[in-house]
Amino acid sequence: MSLFSVANSNNLPEQSQISYKLSELGNRIEAAGKYLKIDQLREDLKRLEFELQDPNLWSDADRGVNITTEYGKTKSEIEFIDLLHDRLQEAILLFEMGTEDGEEGFLQVAEEIVDALTEIERKLDEVELLTLFSGEYDGKDAIAEIHAGAGGTDAQDWAEMMLRMYLRWAEKKGFRVELDEVTPGQEAGILSATFIVSGPYAYGMLAAERGVHRLVRMSPFNSKHTRETSFASIEVTPFLTDISTEIDLDDKDLRIDTYRSHGAGGQHINVTDSAVRITHLPTGIVVSCQNERSQHQNKAKAMQILTAKLIERQREEHLLELQALSGPREKVEWGSQIRSYVLAPYQQIKDARSQVETGNVEAVLDGDLDAFMLGYLRWQRQNDNNG
Repeated sequence: MSLFSVANSNNLPEQSQISYKLSELGNRIEAAGKYLKIDQLREDLKRLEFELQDPNLWSDADRGVNITTEYGKTKSEIEFIDLLHDRLQEAILLFEMGTEDGEEGFLQVAEEIVDALTEIERKLDEVELLTLFSGEYDGKDAIAEIHAGAGGTDAQDWAEMMLRMYLRWAEKKGFRVELDEVTPGQEAGILSATFIVSGPYAYGMLAAERGVHRLVRMSPFNSKHTRETSFASIEVTPFLTDISTEIDLDDKDLRIDTYRSHGAGGQHINVTDSAVRITHLPTGIVVSCQNERSQHQNKAKAMQILTAKLIERQREEHLLELQALSGPREKVEWGSQIRSYVLAPYQQIKDARSQVETGNVEAVLDGDLDAFMLGYLRWQRQNDNNG
């Protein structure tokens, strides 16, 4: 019912309001189709279906993966628009049938129509999210790293809470998550965790979360249960699967250590005896992987992560060079939190950049992060336009 103001004693919208909303959503679906280039997608789908019938498709594994991935994405986007269109036509038909039977007939179908329009609007909001992605790697998968910061045991517990929050978010989005490394805390929680999130625009969304997150609560780890502040951070890097030509790694620049993997209570990882830690000596970047079945697989995955991080480092250095040439720009001070999570004495989560806030702390910690991500992307676009 959030789409409409309450207009009568039955808490249902007036016919004119529904009629207006039907028209508005029809225009938005048409705009979404243009943004997604639906006509071109239908042509692409025909081409891809033809290529999938090639008996030699998988003689080149990379080509097979690329074609099937593109086919799945193209088909999904077409089905998305077609579903919205069909759902809207059903709502229009229901509205016409209801209004033909007068006020009583309208009231019988109004709630069902509102539910349908609410669903359509929510899905259209997802399309709007896509329009906010403009970065080169926004459509890629993401490597995420969580690190406990200041705050002792509370911070390590907060890091584990953040890990759960992002894993729940990914689960709700239908994304695939690969948890590659978890280092448990001394008493509770975790010191760090590395995981890969695979799904449409995973990097573009998770990049909105990059930075320091501040938690304020009554500590469960001291005898007086006093109010404590703790910090944890999340770093996000695009996961690039095709990296063969992106960067060269010299073996003499690498220190490779193997060790026995360990998890927090066994709940995070499949314990093996072949964990791998790779240190890139020139930069000091360290990556670990312990969740694959063999040392060889762990080393291969760690090399992928290391390469992606080095590429991101080069990109950031290039941006700093460009900023130096164009003059100083106002930036958020290094180390300041991007978001505060206050659990006591009141409950509120507020983003310091977009000013998006909510009192529903439990839902956010359970993975309802889309409002904050969307708010950040809008804030970022506005700043880019003003800059």
